[in-house]
Amino acid sequence: GDHAKKTNRSPESSQKCPSLTRSSAMTRAQPTESWGVECKADNSPLTRADKAANKVICDALLARWPSIPIISEENEAVPYETRAAWSHFWLVDPLDGTKEFIKRNGQFTVNIGLCCGSKPVAGVVYVPAAEKPRMYYGVSGVTAFRQVESETPEQIQVQKFSEADEGLTLVASASHSSPETEAFVAKYPGAQLKSLGSSLKLLMVAEGKAHIYPRLAGTSEWDTCASHAIVEAAGGEIVQHAGGKAKQCSPGEPLVYNKLDLENPFFVVYGRRQ
Repeated sequence: GDHAKKTNRSPESSQKCPSLTRSSAMTRAQPTESWGVECKADNSPLTRADKAANKVICDALLARWPSIPIISEENEAVPYETRAAWSHFWLVDPLDGTKEFIKRNGQFTVNIGLCCGSKPVAGVVYVPAAEKPRMYYGVSGVTAFRQVESETPEQIQVQKFSEADEGLTLVASASHSSPETEAFVAKYPGAQLKSLGSSLKLLMVAEGKAHIYPRLAGTSEWDTCASHAIVEAAGGEIVQHAGGKAKQCSPGEPLVYNKLDLENPFFVVYGRRQ
């Protein structure tokens, strides 16, 4: 409906993807010590590529949709009193998986999500350093696609399953394991585990390569918004899970956005449970 109309040209932001690819490729081609790696307040890494990609994305979004404000990991924080009045806004992570970027393993993404109120309604996730660069995009309640290089986009869908099934595929973080995650996985008999970095974990559920992804560790709203919209567009769901340090958590309820605190509670990504 209105969201599809508002976002029917969202993949236009992907026209900037060649610039993002060149920026990241030029940085990755240089010695690691020249990447300008800094540590943010939470001790997570920040590189020149984060900053360059953020400028490309924010400039493009504001040029095309000047009335829609932006929350980005790399922008100055916007007070809650200001953003609480926003009807729509972008959530941007210009380089999700900076640790993977620094490791040169290609498992990092560019995330651009659109929210309506507290709900993600559209998302684009670009994987610029994959062997074959690819893009995922979708509108919640409509459909989701994966496009590899310049090939024709393919529709993606989550898998249907019962939580009582044996041998379900669960995906876990390549950088953040925890006793809580191990206990969660142990509930599923014969579970097969896969590990990846960044938003790729959520997208594995969206494209049917995994059934469940428990994220029982810290994340922020910009880490998940774009891929959350794609998961829902592909028929899946993301629900809050007890635990963690987030100030707001309603276990079993959908993950929500534009909270007073932009930190997410623990959550679980599911395909289509039956």
